[in-house]
Amino acid sequence: MPAESGLWHFDDFTLDTRNYELRSGESVVRVEPQVFDVMAFLVAHHERVVTKEELFDSVWGGKFVGEAALTSRIKAARRALGDDGESQRYIRTARGRGYRFVGTVATANGPATNGPAEPVIVAAPPQHISFCRAGDGVRLAYATAGQGPPLVRAANWMTHLAYDIESPVWRHWVSDLSADHTFIRYDERGCGLSDWEVGNFTFEDWVADLESVADAVGLQRFPLLGVSQGGAVAIEYAARHPEKVSHLVLCSAYARGRGVRAVSPEEQRAAALDLARVGWGRDDPAFRQVFAAQFLPDGSRSDWADFDQLQRRTTSPENAVRFLTEFAAIDVREAATQVRCPTLILHSRNDHRVPMQFGEELAELITGSRLVALASNNHLLTGAEPAWQVFCDEVRRFLAIST
Repeated sequence: MPAESGLWHFDDFTLDTRNYELRSGESVVRVEPQVFDVMAFLVAHHERVVTKEELFDSVWGGKFVGEAALTSRIKAARRALGDDGESQRYIRTARGRGYRFVGTVATANGPATNGPAEPVIVAAPPQHISFCRAGDGVRLAYATAGQGPPLVRAANWMTHLAYDIESPVWRHWVSDLSADHTFIRYDERGCGLSDWEVGNFTFEDWVADLESVADAVGLQRFPLLGVSQGGAVAIEYAARHPEKVSHLVLCSAYARGRGVRAVSPEEQRAAALDLARVGWGRDDPAFRQVFAAQFLPDGSRSDWADFDQLQRRTTSPENAVRFLTEFAAIDVREAATQVRCPTLILHSRNDHRVPMQFGEELAELITGSRLVALASNNHLLTGAEPAWQVFCDEVRRFLAIST
């Protein structure tokens, strides 16, 4: 089983991307947040030269900053490692191109107290991050990874293109789904590397954003994956663009949001929004237990910590409330009846966030669809559970069927 530690080891140094720490032996080396992010991105992509543009996109979110800002962060990173521009023992300059981390890197789940050390984490696949504009001018970030025929994932909540390939919550999704495909994913407005300051956003905006990304990539016909609320966006897109979508894959998806299906009392929904408002941006154990338990009820303390980190890094408390409000109002039942492409629906039998009955409802609404019940309690499948391999095998066989 791959280690899930978020630890990168080189010489006497440990780069801990979960706790935002650089350690030399047992001592913590103080580095500024942007210096840490530059270092982490270089180490994570140590197998190649990282361009300056990638660093600008990852660390500054594509905002315009001068090269002097990047140069100063590189100097500070070298200084923290006892490196310099002359020796370049760890960070080497590729003139006119960018930088490469050249230290010998290992990733493991720390030293084992009993038995052998945990296996090394498989390196994240290289990805290319680009940007496009939605029809209303909002900047959207999208990424491609892998090679082969395209597979597009409709955006869902709590993603960050630069962080997902490191996060145990999403890393296996990117690595496994890009193994046989050019995997295309994007951050929805208000989230990740896409624009956060966009005022209010609606379900219609999310569908339009998928249209914008598909056009920007130049896709003609492609399979579409929708996870959680991204499933509703994928359903709406497939209904509106039958000529574009060859296959539809839905996982942990639903046709009706909580407000529409009214499975929770009004005061509980309001409480959930209040929790997001006050708990999103800080390490609040009560908030984590209420929210993470719905997504990863079988998760370990480490899984919950990873999920908490994902929450705080991907969006603002204000946007979290907007997302939850809009999710509650989703209703794509009519669109689901208009989907005509082959459709595979996968749903955890004991999903605590979106119960199995709503996967069954989708199967009833989408003509000819096939429903696969997964032996899991999790809303977001983890890479360690057997259900994840079942998911991958089912998707691989389904996408191999020509239409």
